Formats: sequence, structure tokens, C-alpha cells
Amino acid sequence: MTEPTNTLDTAAAALSQEAESASSDEQYRRKMQRRQEVQQQRIADRTVEKGLVIVNTGNGKGKTTAALGMVLRSLGHGYRVAIVQFIKGAWEPAEKAVLERFGDQLSFHAMGEGFTWDTQDRDRDTRTAQAAWETALSYIRDPEVKTILLDEVNIALKHGFLSVEQVLAGLAEKPEMTHVILTGRGAPQALIDQADLVTEMALIKHPFREQGVKAQPGIEY
Repeated sequence: MTEPTNTLDTAAAALSQEAESASSDEQYRRKMQRRQEVQQQRIADRTVEKGLVIVNTGNGKGKTTAALGMVLRSLGHGYRVAIVQFIKGAWEPAEKAVLERFGDQLSFHAMGEGFTWDTQDRDRDTRTAQAAWETALSYIRDPEVKTILLDEVNIALKHGFLSVEQVLAGLAEKPEMTHVILTGRGAPQALIDQADLVTEMALIKHPFREQGVKAQPGIEY
């Protein structure tokens, strides 16, 4: 009889910690051998396949960058991918220039008009976000699109340009094997509760804040 999954997870964490404090090479080897056995069993027990709702949030840098890593993996597997940008569209980022080389495999929509302090028009921001959401829905409902990135959609939710209810209702329409990634700080709790994978980026240091370093090509855009 195999051990329950949660028991294996606990055992894996404990063995890793014990190996760090091993007093001899032989003790370390035995711990790592057992750790390998537990890990192989953990992998064998994971048999479920499903499309994921993924949320990257938090005040730290890297939410969109991490999401683009998943986008590149999907493109590398030959899957169709769609990206809809809700806020940063006015920047025309370098990522768009690179990703457009994938041609019809990738659909990229930079629909935001910049940050909210740039537009200074709540009604216009709401109309722009709603139009971006309708575009996003067309891809969410399309079973041929494997991965969809809704970049900075959490900001649109935070400011009330979109409602949490309409986004959750749209996510409920996605085909079983479609992955949807939602980025941006301030993800609402209701979205976090519904998501399969949630990562919070923590801000420890940032050169813009601590050193007055401006946004630079290749780092911020």
C-alpha cells in the first residue's frame, strides 16, 4: 500500500531538511537515497491532468516575466497561445517584438493605454478594460488555444474596471485543458480561492525605489 500523498509531501520536506544537517557523507547519502524514493513515489501518484488557472500577484517584480516563461514553454510545445495586456499596452514592450516571430501560433493584443495615472480617465480605462476582457473571452472559449495570458488583469480588477464576478464566470467557460494565467498585484481573494496555482512575488529591494535607477531596456521593458 502506498503512503497518502500528504504524508509523502511531509516526508519529502523532512528528509531534505535532515540531509542538510547530516553529520557524515554516508548519512547524507542514505537520506538522499530515501528522498529519491519518496520523490519517485510522489511523481507516480500524480496522475491528474487539467487546465490550470494560475495567478501571479504581489508587490515584487517578475509577475509578467514568470508568466512569459510559461508562454514560451507552450509555444515550444507547438501550442497556440494568446496574450491580452490590460494595462501596459502603451509601452509596446520588447516581449511583443520577440513573440510576434511565432506568427499565427501566437495572438498578442496590447489593449491597455498605459498606467492609470497616465490616462487619468476612469471611464476610458473602464471601457478599455472591458474591451480587453471581451477579447480575452474569445480566446478563453476557443479550445484550440492552449495557454492564455491576461497580463495586469488584476490591476483592472483592483480598480473596478472589471468585476470579479465577470472574470470568474469567464474562467468557468474555459475548456478543460486550457491554462489561463492572470498577473498583476492585488489579486482579489475570490480569484485566489478559485485558482489552482498562486504565486506571490515579495518585494525585498528594488533599484527604482532604493537607488533611483530608471526603467531600463532588457530589465523592465
